[in-house]
Amino acid sequence: MSSGETAIVRASAGASGRSFETEVAHLRRLYGHLAAQPLLRALIAEEFAGRIAAVSSFGAESAVILALIAEIDPATPVIFLDTGWHFPETIAYRDRLTTLLGLTNLRSVAPAPADLQREDRDSRLHATDPDRCCHIRKVLPLERALAGFDAWITGRKRYHGGERSRLELIEDIDGRIKVNPLAGWTQAQIAAEFRALGLPVHPLVTQGYPSIGCAPCTSQAANDGVRSGRWIDREKTECGIHGAKWARAERDGEREPAASSS
Repeated sequence: MSSGETAIVRASAGASGRSFETEVAHLRRLYGHLAAQPLLRALIAEEFAGRIAAVSSFGAESAVILALIAEIDPATPVIFLDTGWHFPETIAYRDRLTTLLGLTNLRSVAPAPADLQREDRDSRLHATDPDRCCHIRKVLPLERALAGFDAWITGRKRYHGGERSRLELIEDIDGRIKVNPLAGWTQAQIAAEFRALGLPVHPLVTQGYPSIGCAPCTSQAANDGVRSGRWIDREKTECGIHGAKWARAERDGEREPAASSS
């Protein structure tokens, strides 16, 4: 049985008369109808107390999910993947939001020096193999950072399109629960929440960047698509930490290691 298929036996199963069930089915039944804030409160303060983290890029829309989390528990771990390629504006925005929202458990996670030395000595991997670059700078660091957590929170939305258009509110990914409280939110709702909470916008948004990742792979919007400025002129649309097809293939051993193909 793979990690994504692992069934979790709940303590309440016997008392409720339920047979074994997957954790995600149980959570969807209990909380799948809730709005973002009560959903977060149930998972952070009750269901996964001390065993849940948020993962944030501190990008264009990140302030909303972080503000909702901070209202519940500002000590909730927030993982930031410090790839070494972020815009200076993103680092400054991260620090500003952390202070403004009173977040007390920011964890900036860098890629392993050994991975960089082995696969990206000249810091050009993003240009020659962006999937592999994301793998060593994001996917592997996140896997290490999430060790010890049973669940994690993202700020992804369906209206971003692509693989995200079918986004579930609660997912079971590789044996760990992933929660997307803003999955059903619209762009108008996000903008309204920024105004209602008085949240500062990322400084690059006003310069035409609706989605902000690493500097070498992020451009101003190419069209009306929210993520149209990411990996322009490439088929790539996701960094891999959310189970992009290329990342799933690599995890399943369908890709040759970079060291053997260089």
